[in-house]
Amino acid sequence: MDAGPTSRVYFSQRLRLHYVDWGNEEAPLLLLIHGGRDHCRNWDWVAQALKDDYHVIAPDLRGHGDSQWMVGGTYMHMDFVYDIAQLVHQVATDKVTIVSHSLGGAISAHYTGMQPEKVEKLVLIEGLGPPPEIKALIAKTPLHERINVWVEDLRRASGRLPRRYQTLDDALKRMQDENPHLSESQARHLTLHGANRNEDGTYSWKFDNYVRVFSPLNHQDNILEGAFGRIECPVLLVHGLQSVFAMPDESLLARFKDVRLEKIDNAGHWVHHDQLDEFLRILREFL
Repeated sequence: MDAGPTSRVYFSQRLRLHYVDWGNEEAPLLLLIHGGRDHCRNWDWVAQALKDDYHVIAPDLRGHGDSQWMVGGTYMHMDFVYDIAQLVHQVATDKVTIVSHSLGGAISAHYTGMQPEKVEKLVLIEGLGPPPEIKALIAKTPLHERINVWVEDLRRASGRLPRRYQTLDDALKRMQDENPHLSESQARHLTLHGANRNEDGTYSWKFDNYVRVFSPLNHQDNILEGAFGRIECPVLLVHGLQSVFAMPDESLLARFKDVRLEKIDNAGHWVHHDQLDEFLRILREFL
């Protein structure tokens, strides 16, 4: 890789949030939004491929990467959406194109449904919310029960200390175990940018453990699926055939006005890592 991006900071709800900027500011804006327990540098390969044609920026979501952690609250989807709205408000002078993964996909779909006039095109890599069986469980579980589970989950998270790895190679092994499709160089790059060195010399992942706890209101009344119908721009859905997440069905696709689904073989949940060249071919064609 050549010289990397510039680190920048913006503020949202008093939080100091980080993003990287790949330059080329006269070009159309391309926003890359990562998934849960990930970080902005997971997009480096995509950004390198597109930075000559776009002004590429990639944020660290609150509680992730080099962005500030929340204190005295939970990580609500709508707070993430506000953060993206704030970033676009500060950086964009025209419509923005968004490429997003997993949690980032749900966030960008919410944002695009909220402000459809701001988005030129939208790419969701497995970012369509919970799988059908989880949605069914949420729907039939009374809200007070979900709140009680959330309280217990938060209580457990408060006592959970960040795992410490004795060496960076130990953290790298964990990364490879979690993402078996990654090459050695990909896994090392993601580990280098995804871990901090502690004062005692050990390493811990940068994300806040509290991001593991989902608010009981995040998927209330299918709010996300309602946002799909408000999206005016073309939408590209990308799904790995070996992913643990369910393939979107026809009823879900029908909620979009203009949607295209691409299925990529030999790829799991992180399609843009597992089959980078094929993903870039499809992405360039769509853009």
